[in-house]
Amino acid sequence: MTQSLLRYWSTGQFTTPSTQELKVQDTLSSLTAVLDLLPMPPRLDKQASSLHLTETDIFSCSSTQTTTVQIATLRLTEVTVQPSLGVCPLGPISLSKDQSYQQAMVEAAWQHMPHPSDSERIRQYIPRNLCPTPVYHHQLPSPHCDSVDFYQRLSTETLFFIFYYLEGTKAQYLAAKALKKQSWRFHTKYMMWFQRHEEPKTITDEFEQGTYIYFDYEKWGQRKKEGFTFEYRYLEDRDLQ
Repeated sequence: MTQSLLRYWSTGQFTTPSTQELKVQDTLSSLTAVLDLLPMPPRLDKQASSLHLTETDIFSCSSTQTTTVQIATLRLTEVTVQPSLGVCPLGPISLSKDQSYQQAMVEAAWQHMPHPSDSERIRQYIPRNLCPTPVYHHQLPSPHCDSVDFYQRLSTETLFFIFYYLEGTKAQYLAAKALKKQSWRFHTKYMMWFQRHEEPKTITDEFEQGTYIYFDYEKWGQRKKEGFTFEYRYLEDRDLQ
């Protein structure tokens, strides 16, 4: 009957066992009954009882095997890769000098990211408690203090102070415009103002060379530089209107 069930599960149809198969089954059944009637020695009895498996042992063994298979599957599927090797599993490629410089600049820019408050306009100070001033002091700003004519009457050092310390304001723009009217030229590489001390000795389409007077904002004073080469590519030549 067991073989019939196995055949049913494998083929989906019941089949009738043959006469020879029935004889073999009857012989095996009779042999099993005879062996059960025979007495078993004590040692073999203990060994057989120790080898006897219960349903709990079978299920626990199967669950342990399943867990082992799952762990082995996880070990095969999970791979730990360093983030730096995620794009290039064979190892990082050595960067050129320019690429290393660009990477350093990107990291520096990331560490010094602009803050939203950097784009806000500078707010004028409004005192909470107004202090009365004598009448002979100016109560209102001069009506022409925001014109180029007013800035041209200021000293050169005052114009430099306004340019370097009032950055991003209209006063800086007017100070730069007044300095250009006094034949000062701004060098975008050194961030300094230069003025010809005499006519350049060499003039080409790309540069001019001679003696210049420049304003050193670090030491706060005018200095003289002989044999200086002023490249036109560093000349700030925008027309300030």
